[in-house]
Amino acid sequence: MNHYRWNLLPLAPDQRLVSSSGFPPLLAQLLYNRGLTEPSQLEPFITGDKRLSGDPSRLPDIQLAVARIYRALLSGENIVIYGDFDADGITATALLVQGLSSLGGKVIPYIPHRLTEGYGLKTAALENLHRQGISLVITVDCGITALAEVKRANRLGLDIVITDHHSPLPEIPPAIATINPKRTDSSYPFSELTGAGVALKLLQALFQGIGKEEQLDGLMDLAALGTVADMAPLSGENRYLVKQGLKLINATPRLGIREIISQAGLSPGSLDAESISWVIAPRLNAAGRLAHAMTSYKLLMTSSPQEARDLAIELEEKNAERQRLTTKVLTKAREQILAQGISPLLVAAGSDYPVGIAGLVAGRLAEEFYRPAIVIRTGELVSSGSCRSIPEFNIILALNQCSRLLSQFGGHSQAAGFTLPTKNLATLQQHLSQLAAEQLAGADLRPHLDIDAEVALPDLSGNTFQAIQQLAPFGRGNPAPTFLSQRTEVVDCRTMGNNGEHLKMKLKQGGVVWDGVGFRWGDRLAEISSHLSIVYNLEVDRWGGEERLRLNILDFAPTS
Repeated sequence: MNHYRWNLLPLAPDQRLVSSSGFPPLLAQLLYNRGLTEPSQLEPFITGDKRLSGDPSRLPDIQLAVARIYRALLSGENIVIYGDFDADGITATALLVQGLSSLGGKVIPYIPHRLTEGYGLKTAALENLHRQGISLVITVDCGITALAEVKRANRLGLDIVITDHHSPLPEIPPAIATINPKRTDSSYPFSELTGAGVALKLLQALFQGIGKEEQLDGLMDLAALGTVADMAPLSGENRYLVKQGLKLINATPRLGIREIISQAGLSPGSLDAESISWVIAPRLNAAGRLAHAMTSYKLLMTSSPQEARDLAIELEEKNAERQRLTTKVLTKAREQILAQGISPLLVAAGSDYPVGIAGLVAGRLAEEFYRPAIVIRTGELVSSGSCRSIPEFNIILALNQCSRLLSQFGGHSQAAGFTLPTKNLATLQQHLSQLAAEQLAGADLRPHLDIDAEVALPDLSGNTFQAIQQLAPFGRGNPAPTFLSQRTEVVDCRTMGNNGEHLKMKLKQGGVVWDGVGFRWGDRLAEISSHLSIVYNLEVDRWGGEERLRLNILDFAPTS
């Protein structure tokens, strides 16, 4: 039995896409699979240029925000950028501080401490900022659900401008302006901007008004980091932001990013979206998970080579500590899940689960068992949870149905968080479990693999890989193309890596032999037969100073 459900995507029904585009049939099919159904859409997607960028004036309340910020700049008011402690929030904070400072603004950052303050706008923090003489607070990556906090700020005479990308509640906070492309009254053509993306659009509107839009180019690296780190779909405008940002990161990286690249042993000049996902973003996130995210903010903003080096080393150490802690807590949470028995909703709870890595552990559990998972740090009076879900279960919708039990919650369909009085915990778990049982009843709870096309191994020779790379950067919403090859001959297969955790294969078809690697498939060695149907990506294997193509095998099934 396959470990995944294989879903071979249908052929493009309209051959105009192939004939009029000038692209090879396989590339045209890949573009169709990514939702591009008109020939006129193909070239802008491949180019990934400014044509994908929306007009910021179409964002709700943008003109109100611009007017209030201009007033603050002209009168020399003290402005605070109130961010979040994840990579998206950190980059968005840096982006607005750098952008507004370039306009002569008196701007300082405020990023709450994950462990002592928690996520989002907090009344105590706003009151403290007001006492310090702050008159304008601009949020990034938070604030859309902060009704009570904004009302309190209004009573203090503290003006709030909200920029956020999380799902809004039916009632919008009574801020001076609330900029969010997910607002129901938004006419903005792309709703999937991240916190950093929305912050960039606010700056774009500000810069346009004074003829300085070219200054935006130097901030694209921050927008790209935040967009990829937050796992936003790399389609539409996000594709443009990430392509432009990667160009900047590869050509002239800011000091802090250059030091992260150096400490992590990456190759400067050849970084892609995966480099951000797997290497840069975890290090930026590590500070906020275990200590204070200001370390990562300072790294992004420093102009001192020595400070950049010191901070990058600190983040490298924090990330290694985060990895060790994640492994330890995951083992404990997994044991707890297995002892309870696998149910439609997985819940691991305990007083010693660290808040900073609860989301990571929930994500690992959801991935392994293909169930929505919640990891909860229980306290005597207040508890907090991090949720990760699967496409078949919208976790933020489920939390919304239990909102009367919660003190605070927010997030997306696949990732969310909440706090609540501990006395409500058992009731919440009961309600969420019931919702999951109802919605997932009868579902095939195996992850599915969308397969772009069925090909024979000889078809992948020549410049096929180079052609496919035109679709990069790859990520959520624009995954690396996945192929199916039926009945390939297994020339050789053995385990490799620590404790034989991976499979290394040689596969033959039509007289052509390819190397293949099945990461984490070492325990499936006994399933290998003389012929296999394989699902895979093409990737570059960089080893010993050489580069060669290989198959990254995602799943396989024996064939007779």
